[in-house]
Amino acid sequence: MEILIKVLQFFMSLSLLVAIHEFGHFIMARVFKIRVEKFYIFFDPWFSLFKWKRGDTEYGVGWLPLGGYVKIAGMIDESMDLEQMQAPVQPYEFRAKPAWQRFMVMIAGVVMNILMAMMIYTGIRYVYGESYMANEDVKWGYVFNESAERMGFRDGDKFVSIDGEAIDDINEVRSKLLLTKEDRHVVVDRDGEQVAFTIPFEQLLEMRRNREYEDLYLLRMPFFIDSLASPSAIESGLKVGDQVVALNGEKAIGAQEITELLQQHKSDTVALTVMRGGVANELNVPINAEGKIGVMFKGDLFQPRTRTFTFFEAIPAGVGLAFDTVAEYWQQLKLIFQPKTKMYEELGGFIAIGNIFPSEWDWLRFWTMTAFLSVILAVMNILPIPGLDGGHALFTLWEMITGRKPSDKFLEVMQYVGFAILFALLIYANGNDIYRLFTK
Repeated sequence: MEILIKVLQFFMSLSLLVAIHEFGHFIMARVFKIRVEKFYIFFDPWFSLFKWKRGDTEYGVGWLPLGGYVKIAGMIDESMDLEQMQAPVQPYEFRAKPAWQRFMVMIAGVVMNILMAMMIYTGIRYVYGESYMANEDVKWGYVFNESAERMGFRDGDKFVSIDGEAIDDINEVRSKLLLTKEDRHVVVDRDGEQVAFTIPFEQLLEMRRNREYEDLYLLRMPFFIDSLASPSAIESGLKVGDQVVALNGEKAIGAQEITELLQQHKSDTVALTVMRGGVANELNVPINAEGKIGVMFKGDLFQPRTRTFTFFEAIPAGVGLAFDTVAEYWQQLKLIFQPKTKMYEELGGFIAIGNIFPSEWDWLRFWTMTAFLSVILAVMNILPIPGLDGGHALFTLWEMITGRKPSDKFLEVMQYVGFAILFALLIYANGNDIYRLFTK
């Protein structure tokens, strides 16, 4: 059922974004009185799932979920309708229109995806606000994984700044560390003192390659007893509200640290130091064979903050978030195309995209992911690769600047080149997905 929910969300999101993208091309073509012969969600080689015709346009849904297309009369595109291109030019055809009109038709899909992201983000800000964990609310610091410790972080550290920029929202830390081509200069608060250190770019790169960034840091939770779940815990004198601060004299503040110490003393009795009403108490507590003392610790000590927006405040907030997302994704894309980073190893296909959706239905997450995918679709389509909107727009822009229109033969060859590039990328990205399935 969980997989089914992921798949359903993925196809709902993809169908919506493809429809919006192609509608951009469609509506702009209609504005300039260019005939649109087909409007398809997904591709339809050999047959379609269903179709209908209205006016000069055939609408339908294909069976191959790799995108979608509009077939514009008089244009060398995915349809590769070369027979039409050999016929006399008709006034309603794409090739009969001025270069600036053709350019507008080409970029309209990308523009629609950006507008879609803006609308979704605006709606999210208005309906849900912005939930975030403020760095200043993290009283006990963070717990770091081994990769972070190699960089110089220590359990209990609190973020102060990265490259001189103060940290407010703790969710910003990963992107500030990851989206870089150079060393990062970090300042943390360690036991009341500010400690500065530099993380070499090579270490950040290694962390990304090993995919160790997901649990790079976690909130450091103190071990406050929330409930007693065994007779031995009650008999030892533990009480709800106690804070465990040491085990056999070894001090530890975080719940994770206490848990790790307990695992080292399975089937043993230890001296736990607990704080109760500001007074330290030492109790002899038995640990069972699983490394537990029969209590539950309190896990809801931190509450995220929420910024609320009026409708008119939500608009600039949503637009700003869309542009920030474009900029952030563009930074990631530039890193992928730099050979020394080897970020191309992280490319993923349909499985990777589908996995960003949760396994249970969550409208906030669905719309957030849809907005993000809309940005990805826009950025990827504007790349100057033949066959993509960016490739068509580039050739048209060249014509606008030089006054020389590329020949149909050249455009035909470039379309085949684009197909080859995109097909290779498709195989590589989805191959990465399959490889990860069998190696993770």
